[in-house]
Amino acid sequence: MLAPIPLTSLRKVGVGLQRPEDVVVGRDGRVWASDQASACAEILPDGTLRRVGKAGGAPNGINMDTRGRIVIANFGLGTAPTGPLQRLDPVTGAVEVLLDAIDGRPLVASNYPILDRAGNVWCSHSTYDRARSEQGLADGFVYRVRPDGRAEVMASGFTFANGLALDSDESYLYVCQTMGRNVVRLPIRVDGSLGPAESYGPVLGEPAFPGATPAQRARFGATDGCGFDQEGNLWVTLVLANKVIAITPTREVVTMLHDPTGELMSWPTNVSWGGSDMRDLYIGTIRRNYVLHARSPVPGLPLVHQR
Repeated sequence: MLAPIPLTSLRKVGVGLQRPEDVVVGRDGRVWASDQASACAEILPDGTLRRVGKAGGAPNGINMDTRGRIVIANFGLGTAPTGPLQRLDPVTGAVEVLLDAIDGRPLVASNYPILDRAGNVWCSHSTYDRARSEQGLADGFVYRVRPDGRAEVMASGFTFANGLALDSDESYLYVCQTMGRNVVRLPIRVDGSLGPAESYGPVLGEPAFPGATPAQRARFGATDGCGFDQEGNLWVTLVLANKVIAITPTREVVTMLHDPTGELMSWPTNVSWGGSDMRDLYIGTIRRNYVLHARSPVPGLPLVHQR
């Protein structure tokens, strides 16, 4: 049953991480977080970190292929001029670039990758102009890299394309539009192309503005990451509201977690599930040096690498 998670049940894990935007849990139960100080860091059972690789830029959304390699969407930032799609071998620490340009233009803000059953990597690219994107510039897009390395833009025109999700039968691709403050979905056709986007659920809140009180922030609708549970609820992080909601199959919006002051859960960016029962919930952030763990009332939908 979809019941809200009390804030008191959240616990910090992986303390010492740098910008841990996302978490991925392997089939073997090992927990990995994106980490700007390396590429990814394994959060060991005793709470310590094992940093692996060197990605540069800002490792952002991460996922895993069926061979246990970690796919990293690099958001650029800092001294990094580009934001490529990378892949980390967690055994050797080697980081390879899967894609650094598309249609002759360098990638600068790859945001979140997800893999389908065929081994394709779908990845969002938020914007080419970070400043103008905050004013609603619709230059975000989703690209796909096939197992043979061929890459193509699959859909465009998003207002800051962010988190992605696939439903259980891979019939739709779901895209968080941060500046649109909503989620849209696009049908995946038999030939692998995408159909037109349609809104999935309502606009989830108001535009952000500086100097807001906690009560005002609670109404901000900027979406960041998303993921499905096994009952078909799409969990979405409302990053500026310090809130995690779920959109039910009937499009009802249920608040699962809310930290009005952001003292513990500040700027939640992604939700990920793992564990033997898929009820270990992890919440990433770019504002803290830890990720949060809770027990989920509903098991998460296993991703390709967890099946």
